[in-house]
Amino acid sequence: MARQEQVLVLEPQQELKFRGPFTDVVTATLKLTNPTDRNVCFKVKTTAPRRYCVRPNSGIIDAGTSINVSVMLQPFEYDPNEKSKHKFMVQSILAPRDMTDMEGVWKEAKPEELMDSKLRCTFEMPLENDKTHESESIKTVSSSTSVKTEHSALPKSASASLDDGEVKKIMEECRQLQMEVQRLREENKQIREDDGLRKRKVTPMAASHSNTMASTAMTKDEGLSTRVLALCLLFFVIGAIIGKLVL
Repeated sequence: MARQEQVLVLEPQQELKFRGPFTDVVTATLKLTNPTDRNVCFKVKTTAPRRYCVRPNSGIIDAGTSINVSVMLQPFEYDPNEKSKHKFMVQSILAPRDMTDMEGVWKEAKPEELMDSKLRCTFEMPLENDKTHESESIKTVSSSTSVKTEHSALPKSASASLDDGEVKKIMEECRQLQMEVQRLREENKQIREDDGLRKRKVTPMAASHSNTMASTAMTKDEGLSTRVLALCLLFFVIGAIIGKLVL
């Protein structure tokens, strides 16, 4: 039984072109589009698996969507007289509606259910005119980049000088604040010394005042005791006189 016709739309359809130089990795893009109303499983295979890296090399394309496959050719020594015999094949199958395991779908697939498309690979080296054009475009881009860098450097230097001015201003304010703090400390110290002198002056005055009050109180006590003794003697004399008169 003949195989089904490929339902996926490939871009490009027949060949993958790799443009040199080939001293570094060269990448070609293969676009796969699923125009159907069913999900489609796909695989990308090549006849030279050691020369290429394909990402992704398999997967599922949802209905009505597309996916880009990156085909990366590894560096090699290019020989213009050697024709490329490398080929790629895109294999696909309609995904079951109740699919849970993609690998199981591939294992259980029947030959008539598989669809495939083949592409050949071509290598191209840029022409001399193209190289000149590319070098000129690179020079133009580099010159424009240098001009932009110079223009951008001007405001940077201006901002740098502005930052230096602000730093100097802040340093000056810090010095003024330090001087103000030192002045306040000296004033506080002077105030403390004045308070100490006042306290020293007040203490002797208070002591002399207390001594005066104590001596005054003692004098009053002595005067009171003398009066009491005099009254006692007076009463004793009066009592003796009265006693004699009574006798």
